[in-house]
Parts: sequence; C-alpha cells; structure tokens
Amino acid sequence: MLMRTDPFRELDRIAQQLTGTTGTWSRPSAMPMDAYREGDEYVIAFDLPGVDQDAIDIDVERNMLTVRAERRPAAKADDVQVELSERPLGVFSRQLVLADTLDTERIGAAYDAGVLTLRIPIAERAKPRKITIGGASAPRQING
Repeated sequence: MLMRTDPFRELDRIAQQLTGTTGTWSRPSAMPMDAYREGDEYVIAFDLPGVDQDAIDIDVERNMLTVRAERRPAAKADDVQVELSERPLGVFSRQLVLADTLDTERIGAAYDAGVLTLRIPIAERAKPRKITIGGASAPRQING
C-alpha cells in the first residue's frame, strides 16, 4: 500500500546516530512511523512527542502524502543555563506515496499523546467483489 520515496533514509538514520546530529529547520529529519491495515482502512501512526498540534501540517497532492512537523524550543528565562540538551528541535518531515487503492479524499487525522494517527479508507473500487457467470446466452453480471 505504501512505497518509500527516500531510499537513503536508513543510511541517514545511522549517520545521525553515529554523529549525534538530527534535523534542523533547513534540513528536516524523518519521523518514526508504523503503517498497517485495519479492516477497510489503512492506518499510519507517526511519533511526534513534544510537538504542538498547530505545528503539524498534512498535505496530499495526487497520491503523495506529506507530513511536516516542527518542534520549537521551549521559552526559557534569561538566567537559565542548559546543562544537557538531547531532545531534537527543528523540522521533521515524511513523504509517502499512497497506492491508488486508497481513498485520499477521505483521510482522517487525530493527534493524541504525541502520536499523529492517519486513517485512510480503502477505495471502493479496490475492495473484492463477486462476479457471477451466466449461461452462454445470458449476459455476465458484476456485483460490486
């Protein structure tokens, strides 16, 4: 149902782990996700802890789904001295090519506890249907 558009993502992820670098505002990093089919829907869940809902942008153009989020720095007082900062800030982005069998007109989105969940219905034309076969003189009928 999904096709990855970035073949070098795993190489980037390994390089980021080794160097300790993450995405910036000028170079977005990918966000972890799970994708699975649940009944007549395809579900995609993105991990976005610490991201405000208003900092998430979801776009669909043709079959290209783009999710972009920004984790902004927390406002700190002038007298605060940071001792350790491991939580990545900046822009996170993910693009997925959705199969033609998904109904991109009816995508639902929910954000709860730092997880963005998209539910994409399977298109009616992609669902299994029964085809009955008549006799030689009877026309064939498709039930769908």
